[in-house]
Amino acid sequence: MYKKILPLLLILLSSCVTVSSESAPTDAPIHFVTSTLPPTKQGLTVPTPIPPTATATLDPSAPTPTTNCRDSAAFVEDVTIPDNTNFKQGESFTKTWKLQNAGTCDWKGYTVAFASGERMDALDAVPVPETAADSTVDVSVDLVAPSVDGQYLGSFKLLNERGELVPIGIEKTFWVKIVVGEASVQFGTTNCYYTTNAEYVQQLIDRINQARADVGRSILTVNPKLTAAAQGHSLDMACNDFFKHNGSDGLWTGKRLLNAGYTSTYYLELLAFGLPGDAMNQWKLDPLQWDNVINSRVTEIGVGYVFVRTSSYGGYWTVDMGRP
Repeated sequence: MYKKILPLLLILLSSCVTVSSESAPTDAPIHFVTSTLPPTKQGLTVPTPIPPTATATLDPSAPTPTTNCRDSAAFVEDVTIPDNTNFKQGESFTKTWKLQNAGTCDWKGYTVAFASGERMDALDAVPVPETAADSTVDVSVDLVAPSVDGQYLGSFKLLNERGELVPIGIEKTFWVKIVVGEASVQFGTTNCYYTTNAEYVQQLIDRINQARADVGRSILTVNPKLTAAAQGHSLDMACNDFFKHNGSDGLWTGKRLLNAGYTSTYYLELLAFGLPGDAMNQWKLDPLQWDNVINSRVTEIGVGYVFVRTSSYGGYWTVDMGRP
């Protein structure tokens, strides 16, 4: 019985199996390819992928970005109003500086702004003409001379389009320096034209008293006799262009004080030149002079200041201190 069934099963199995030379139709669609697997058929081309960093073509007329550039400037010259130019009270004038764009940024949206000192009716900010890197530009500010005679200095700064300070070489500012009004005095046969500045005098007195207060010293009061002696010596130094304690007439400090009516035998004298801050810096650099500034025995002060444009130092300071 088993011998009869076996041939029958073989016949049935052979009739259910179909053998083909391909496992899929030749026109079956390819659904995807990748850049890491080769094609499965000859003649199939894998498309070149677009790099993820590819960007659209820039408009050649668009400006070159300057966010990574370097800001720097240099002062070239005073185009108008040299230092110590004389003006009448309330006189209008225009100060012009020539600056160089010494950096790699093109100046667009840059401004000149008032920084410190005497404003002279300057606007808060004035636009700077567009200036390419390594080019020069004239920058102008309209000003008005103060209504009180004296020497005045106003400082200005250059700002980029973000309001950041652009250095002028090693400086942070550039300035205008003028003289309002003049007085005249005759030394021998020569007329000396000079100016004084009561504001500067008060600034220096305040600075001296602050320095004394910082170390616990008493505040000095202004004595008119000391002031007269100090002012006379500053006038002598400025008009005769010298810088020392004995005057052009050979008189020393004590004699000058006596001639002014100050009879105390305890006194000190300090000399300096420049602006109030310059005077303080000069004394700080000399320990002996600084000891005089903060001397604990003096109680009174007189300060003289005279400016002569043709002198070697411009402004001359004399500070006489004493104790009655």
